[in-house]
Amino acid sequence: MSETITGKTLADLNQSWHDSRPGLVWPSPFVLPAWLDAWWRVFGEGKEAFIREVREGDKTIGLAPLLRRDDTAFFLGNTDVCDYQDFIVASGQEDAFSSALLDDMKQQGIARLDLGHVRPDSAALTHLAPLAQERGGEVSTEQEEVSLEVDLPPTWEEYLALLTSKQRHEVRRKLRRLAEAGEVNYRFLEGGDATGPALDTFLEMFAASRPDKADFLTEKMEAFFREMTGAMADIGLLRLGVLELDGRPVAEIICFDYNDSVYLYNSGYDPDYTPVSAGLLSKVMAIEDAVARGRKRFDFLKGAEAYKYHLGGREVPLYRCRIDLKD
Repeated sequence: MSETITGKTLADLNQSWHDSRPGLVWPSPFVLPAWLDAWWRVFGEGKEAFIREVREGDKTIGLAPLLRRDDTAFFLGNTDVCDYQDFIVASGQEDAFSSALLDDMKQQGIARLDLGHVRPDSAALTHLAPLAQERGGEVSTEQEEVSLEVDLPPTWEEYLALLTSKQRHEVRRKLRRLAEAGEVNYRFLEGGDATGPALDTFLEMFAASRPDKADFLTEKMEAFFREMTGAMADIGLLRLGVLELDGRPVAEIICFDYNDSVYLYNSGYDPDYTPVSAGLLSKVMAIEDAVARGRKRFDFLKGAEAYKYHLGGREVPLYRCRIDLKD
């Protein structure tokens, strides 16, 4: 059966999430319609969305959420806020999807694809790029970043056993020191509870915790955080972790609970509580919570911060893939 490909809107993409989700693999939070729509509302001005749907008969086998600039296509989103991206493809249909998409790109006057960041296991790298190369296209793949993640065992003690003896000792020592400093409470907020005053506190801590984060949190970026957290809360994926000491919030994290994985998107802490490692322990407790809830993976996401290695993270290279299509 031959494939057909048509242009779609963000509203169509959202409908596909609801209607075709069982047949499609939405590989990360950063390709979900709620996320992309939030990004578009803040950053989309002056840009041309170029969303393609590949169908086999009456079944959607893949979606390509792209932007178009002249004769070049990019992922819809950007690497500043989307840690990694990919196409949305039904399992086993990667080759058919890639072939149809490459044919369509040429018909639409697209001469090149500039895709980043993508994981080694992405459909973009495992199927689309090799097929383009087979067809005579030029493919260049360059590592630009690194992400870190850890596979979670069934119990907390088994997780601790994954760490080096030094790091295991440090985690336990820091937890004891925090407990000695006052009454500790760690909780997660979801839905509207995670997008109200607690989010205001998060943004304050985010900016206060590091100078580079303060520089990053421009007015537009703050608007994105608010749009994005609201959108992800609406589809039930947002969790805002709050670490309190004697009733006072001292560190907060934003994470997403999706497909048996916890994605640690960002964090902030009160610098006054640096001596009790509030920032680090907010992540440690999030991992403990993920283990307790039976999650299979904790994804620290992009960036090679030392604490990710200390907490058992292994590197996943993130690439920029450029494909010049054959004339």
